[in-house]
Amino acid sequence: MIKYLKRNQIDTKLYDACIEKSINSRIYAYSWYLDCVADNWDALVLNNYEAVMPLPWRRKHRLKYIYPPAWTQQLGVFSNKIISPKKIDNFINAIPKKFIKITVQFNSENQSNSFKLEERNNYILQLNCGEKELISKFNKNRKRALAKAKTTLLKIDKEIDFKTFLKFYLSEDKNYVLTLNQIETLNKLLCSNNKSVHIWGIKKDKKIIAGLVWLKNKSRITYLLPIANTEAKNLGLPTFLVSELISQFSNSEMILDLEGSMIKGVADFYTSFGAEKEVYNTLLKYNFL
Repeated sequence: MIKYLKRNQIDTKLYDACIEKSINSRIYAYSWYLDCVADNWDALVLNNYEAVMPLPWRRKHRLKYIYPPAWTQQLGVFSNKIISPKKIDNFINAIPKKFIKITVQFNSENQSNSFKLEERNNYILQLNCGEKELISKFNKNRKRALAKAKTTLLKIDKEIDFKTFLKFYLSEDKNYVLTLNQIETLNKLLCSNNKSVHIWGIKKDKKIIAGLVWLKNKSRITYLLPIANTEAKNLGLPTFLVSELISQFSNSEMILDLEGSMIKGVADFYTSFGAEKEVYNTLLKYNFL
């Protein structure tokens, strides 16, 4: 039986244990992460937390809708057993009708037989071989950028203060605009002091010129939030940061999740590391009153 539980009704220990043990675990689905990034969230729970589906939601003009929070690529249904398309359909049908619009970015292991889903691209790199072998899979441009970055003799500071990173991140030009809500969400996530959140940076003349926020759970390293100024890009420092992640977790069963993109230029950057495409699906559904 699938039950709908409000946030204050969820047994956090059982819920997080389900996410931890899931064969398709994603860091975005843990209660602490959703508490940081979602305006509100509830969940659908199968029996005694055999499978769960978090439901982040907002309210606009007194109407509630389910949405994908910023910095949350894949949610959906999580279980320690293979999840059939029929079970996914059962979860979708169990979403309360009070939500007039439903947008869910399912994880790559979730499929549906009854609902039309839109495919999106993610890029991942298996880290189950040695550093040299992994770097040998870089394309020529990536190898050139890495070699250039190493000649700078700049070092990666692996304990950058979140305030330093956030100030730098907000000051740099980006090809997107952050809302005030997104800035507040990011601040909440960075200052959460959760051991899964890591902030790296590279400084030149004592000033940060490149940085990266990455996340770690049992099976994935998530390349969450990179930022670099023009000088850092010219020096190949974004490549240097990714290569350090690869070096640190090579010869492991971890996956480097680059979070993908439907933008060709960004996708090309990720594939230049030898990353492979991982498809996940998005549901858009309306419940008309």
